[in-house]
Amino acid sequence: MSYYAHPSAIVDEGAQIGEGSRVWHFVHVCGGARIGAGVSLGQNVFVGNKVVIGDRCKVQNNVSVYDNVTLEDGVFCGPSMVFTNVYNPRGLIERKDQYRDTLVKTGATLGANCTIVCGVTIGAYAFVGAGAVVNRDIPDYALVVGVPGRQVGWMSAYGEQLDLPLTGIGDTICAHTGDIYSLRDGKVERKVADA
Repeated sequence: MSYYAHPSAIVDEGAQIGEGSRVWHFVHVCGGARIGAGVSLGQNVFVGNKVVIGDRCKVQNNVSVYDNVTLEDGVFCGPSMVFTNVYNPRGLIERKDQYRDTLVKTGATLGANCTIVCGVTIGAYAFVGAGAVVNRDIPDYALVVGVPGRQVGWMSAYGEQLDLPLTGIGDTICAHTGDIYSLRDGKVERKVADA
C-alpha cells in the first residue's frame, strides 16, 4: 500500500487512493472512489462511490463526500461541513437517478459546518465561511458567508482577504506572495509574481 489507513478504517475493494494519502479513524471509502496523492481524510469521513478527490486535499473530521461530488486539487473541507446530492429528498421516494453534480475547483476552502447544496460549482480559491449555506455558483476567489451564502469580498490564493471592491474595477497585490489580482467584469484574475 502506498498510503496509510488506520486499522479502524474501511477501504472497499476497488477504491483508488494515491501515494502518501492518510485515511484516519473510522473512515469509510467506497469501492468506486478515486482519491489522489497526499490527501488527508480525517476521522469519521465517508467517501461515496462516484466521488473524485484530487491531490493534496484535506477533508476534516465528520465530512461525508457523497456521490457526484468532485474536489479538484488542494481543496480544504472544514470539520463537519456538508455536501448534498439530491435537491429535494424524500425518505419514501427513491431519487438516486436525480443526483446533481457538485464541483469544487482547485484550492477552494469550505469552512466548518457550511452546507453545499448540490448542483453548484465553487470557483478556484474561493472561500466559504463557517456555517454558510451555498445554493448557487461561486466565482473564483470569492469570499462567501451567511445563510443563504452571499459574496462579501475576494480572497487570495494564499487565503487572505483582498483589498478589492465587490464590483467594478480594481487591482491589488498580495502582501505574502507578491501576486497581482485584477478585478474586471465581475471576475478576478491573478498574475503570479515572477511568472
